[in-house]
Amino acid sequence: MRSFDLDDFRSVIARNQGHRGARPLARALAIYEPPRFTRSELEREFLTWAESAGLPSAVTAFNVAGYELDVYWPELRFAVELDVYATHGAHEPFEEDRQRDEDLKLVGVELTRITGRRFEREPRQVIERVSRLLDQRRRQLGAWGS
Repeated sequence: MRSFDLDDFRSVIARNQGHRGARPLARALAIYEPPRFTRSELEREFLTWAESAGLPSAVTAFNVAGYELDVYWPELRFAVELDVYATHGAHEPFEEDRQRDEDLKLVGVELTRITGRRFEREPRQVIERVSRLLDQRRRQLGAWGS
């Protein structure tokens, strides 16, 4: 019959975040989600931790202002860049990242950088801080809309 509409269910979950059945339903519906594109094991681990902590769903490999963002919450215009020394350890990529951060800020995207090493050492603390940053960003945008 093709009567199942994943977007309808997502909408129900979004409107009922506090309901005790929302989280189990979201996990069950994840079966129907196409797999998210990720470029690294670090991105996959970060997303797993973020989802387990109940953070809002993010997109990956999203393009803003000509830059591909590792993890992005479009509604909050907030990004997490996951850095490893192997790809950012030379002088040129280091400089390019600073320019990139400024360009994104100029188009209204807030960004935080997390190193792979730090995430390996303290994933819970990293996710907790990202959660706090997302809440802070939500409040900022709410204040701007007032």
